[in-house]
Amino acid sequence: MTRRSKTAEKRWYDDACGTALALEFVGERWSLLVIRELLYGARRFGEIKANLPGISANVLTQRLESLEGAGIVQRRRLPSPANVQVYDLTDWGREAEVPIREMGRWAARSPRHDPLAFMSTASAMTSLRTLIDPARATANPMTVAFQCPGDAFVARVGDGGIVIERGEARDADVTFTGDTLAMRRTIYGKEGFDGDGLLALTGDRATAEAFVDLFTLPEKIAA
Repeated sequence: MTRRSKTAEKRWYDDACGTALALEFVGERWSLLVIRELLYGARRFGEIKANLPGISANVLTQRLESLEGAGIVQRRRLPSPANVQVYDLTDWGREAEVPIREMGRWAARSPRHDPLAFMSTASAMTSLRTLIDPARATANPMTVAFQCPGDAFVARVGDGGIVIERGEARDADVTFTGDTLAMRRTIYGKEGFDGDGLLALTGDRATAEAFVDLFTLPEKIAA
């Protein structure tokens, strides 16, 4: 077996495990959350920062540069008339969604998990992809639109899961309007629709109720 030659780049761990290498890529604070914010398409620097409360512009710049150097993030410029620089995941970087989702499912079982704390729209959509019941999804195909403040998504349910894209939907069976806290109260809290602090509903109510029934928060471990 050929031994890998050492490089000038400093390694955190003298360990061949892929988990150790993954931590070198994304183990610094904010790195995984930056990736999460890019799961649904390219974002401008200010859009990423706005959805990561507490991160400084300097730290975000460092994390983006580190992720770009690792081949996880790429920079590109949108064509005219936008003509602005955006950050996006590479194809390989996008594969990080699976471990991000599974880590979220695992950590949500902790009593320390606060389901009502701040949540970005990308985080909220990722929670839906994580917590959907595959069997129920297969039995209840539907298209659902989310109109969030400053953002919009289309969720297509079926074939054992849910595919979510950023954008508008003209063919939605149901449209939900509200922020991510309203989404959590309606979908995970099962508090209903159209009330104060809940998702507003446009479309077939039975379909909306079937959608809400697809999701359950994981059971907490004993404190």
